[in-house]
Amino acid sequence: MTGYSNAEPAEPVQPAGHGRQRRAVVTGAAGFIGSQLCRGLTSAGWSVLAVDGFTDSYDPTEKLLRAARLAREPGVSLVAGDLVQLELPSLLAGAEVVFHLAGRAGVRPSFRIEERYVRDNVIATERLLASSRAAGVRRVVYASSSSVYGDGPTPFREDAPPAPISPYGRTKLEAERLCLAAAGTGIEAVALRYFTVYGPEQRPDMGLRIFAEAALRRQPLTLLGDGSQRRDFTYVDDIVRATIAAADAPVSGLAVNVGGGSSISLLDVVELLRGLVAGEVRVEHRPAAPGDVRVTVADLTRARTLLGFRAEVPFAAGFAREVAWVRDRLERLERQPA
Repeated sequence: MTGYSNAEPAEPVQPAGHGRQRRAVVTGAAGFIGSQLCRGLTSAGWSVLAVDGFTDSYDPTEKLLRAARLAREPGVSLVAGDLVQLELPSLLAGAEVVFHLAGRAGVRPSFRIEERYVRDNVIATERLLASSRAAGVRRVVYASSSSVYGDGPTPFREDAPPAPISPYGRTKLEAERLCLAAAGTGIEAVALRYFTVYGPEQRPDMGLRIFAEAALRRQPLTLLGDGSQRRDFTYVDDIVRATIAAADAPVSGLAVNVGGGSSISLLDVVELLRGLVAGEVRVEHRPAAPGDVRVTVADLTRARTLLGFRAEVPFAAGFAREVAWVRDRLERLERQPA
C-alpha cells in the first residue's frame, strides 16, 4: 500500500510469510543501532543475515566486539564486506526484508571527505536497491536521518521541503530519494528519518557519550555553541521497535519520522548529567560547528498512524541508562592490565 492518511493507527497487517521463519538482511549490523536491531529481530523469530563493512568512520574496535557477540547469537549469520563490492544478489536471495542501516555517519567529517559519503551512502544504496529487486526482496526499510531537514521550521514534517546543510545530510537525502523512487518498481520501500539516537553502546563520536565520558573522568565538557541548541533525542530501543514495525506497516514510498517525542537543550543535558555523575561538570564553550542544526523536533503523526509507534523511554531515564553503561565500561577499562 502506498499512501498516508490522518486516520487512527491501522490494524496490524498479517505478516508476509506467516507460518514460517522470516528472513531479513541487516546492513550496518555491527553498528550501534544495527546490532540491537539484529537482536530484536531474532527475539521476534526472524533469521538474520548481518552484513557490515567495518568502515573507519569511527574506531572499528567496538564494531568488532559487537560482531563477535552477534556471531554467537542464535539465528544470526555474519558477513563482512563492503556493499559496493559484495556479490549482493546471492546474499539477498531468500530475504523478505532488507533493513538498510549501513552508511557513513557524522556531520562534521562530511565537509572534509564528501566523496566518501557519496560512495558509502549513495552509491552503496543504489547498488543494494538494484540487487534487492533482482533477488525478489519484498521490502527495503532505509535508515534515513533528521539531517535532511537542515534548519527548517519545527516541528519537522515529512511533507516539508528538505534542506540539508551538510554533505552528510545531502547524501542521506539522496539515498532516501533512491529508496522511495524504487517503491512501485517491484519492491516496497520505507525511509525512517531517525532523530538523534542514543542509549547504551552509543557511537563514541556522538555528543551524549562524549559528555558522559568527560564528566565521569572529571574532565571538562566541550560544548560547541552556547548550548541552547535543542535535540529530539530518541532511545535506541524505541528506534528498534519502530524499525521492526516498518517491515509490515501499510505504507510504501514514504518517509516517516521516528523521534523521542520531546526536544531537550544541551544545557539541560548538562544539568541532568551533573545529577547522574554526582559531581561538578565543567563546561568549555567553543564556536558552533559547520552543519550543526539549531533545533530538531519531530512531527510524529505519520509514525503513530502508519507504524503504531509511540516513544516509550523518556530522555531522563534513557540518558541515565547510557551514563550507567559508560561508567561500567570505563571501570572495566581501568581494571584491564596495562
